[in-house]
Amino acid sequence: MSPTQGWNIEIIRESAPRGAFKSALFDFDGTISLIREGWQQVMKPYFCEVLERTPRHEDSAAIERCVHDFVDFLTGKQTIYQCIQLAEEVEKRGGKPLDPQLYKDEYHNRLMARIHHRIDALAAGQANPSDFAVPGALDFLKAMRGRGVDIYLASGTDEHYVLRESGLLGAAPLCNGGVYGARQEYKQFSKKMIVEKILRDNHLQGAELVGFGDGYVEIENVKEAGGFAVGVATDEVNKRGVDEWKRNRLIQAGADIIIPDFSDADRLIHFLFNQ
Repeated sequence: MSPTQGWNIEIIRESAPRGAFKSALFDFDGTISLIREGWQQVMKPYFCEVLERTPRHEDSAAIERCVHDFVDFLTGKQTIYQCIQLAEEVEKRGGKPLDPQLYKDEYHNRLMARIHHRIDALAAGQANPSDFAVPGALDFLKAMRGRGVDIYLASGTDEHYVLRESGLLGAAPLCNGGVYGARQEYKQFSKKMIVEKILRDNHLQGAELVGFGDGYVEIENVKEAGGFAVGVATDEVNKRGVDEWKRNRLIQAGADIIIPDFSDADRLIHFLFNQ
């Protein structure tokens, strides 16, 4: 089966202007990279485990609903925000919360136990970068650079991890605008700040910016700036087709179009540049 068979651009806002793009902002995890696929299956059980130890006697199903709701809502922001919310939920239930950074550290330790073999295989040259990238993503980045578009990458994952993982995938060298991620002083970084930086540094109007992401944050930030937002609704497990939960969330966030991945890079380029 051809990777582009059945591939489609779902147009949500026909009137959204396109064709004049000079800069592009990409989210990383779930948009370019699949290295951290499955992170929610690590975070959510861990957070439930924390809340189940609080003094309040609460039904496990209620705790799971609470955790799912706030983890999903904050997806796309820096991980620390989910950990700050966890601390608040512990306090609501009569517990004494840890510093959110400690929750973040433990979550990341658990995540690394799940995914370290992927990173190790890439670093050792035992895996092809395309094995851990959203289909077509690397070719699409190259195609955008070929059009003279400046590429920026911004992630809610800690910056040093994003730099390493984007380097292993071969994405970092294509991001001539820079690779940005979460910092210890978390208020010093946000995707909104990067959007503002792109427009300011390049003297751009909003319509000259296109953003790509699988979470609501980057979609909202790009739309607020007057840019064009591409919702990337990849089914990360099967690496084929649309994840309906992602699709619905991206439409709610304001995405102008929805794509399953980048496997038909030429067609997507032609659409974005009105050719």
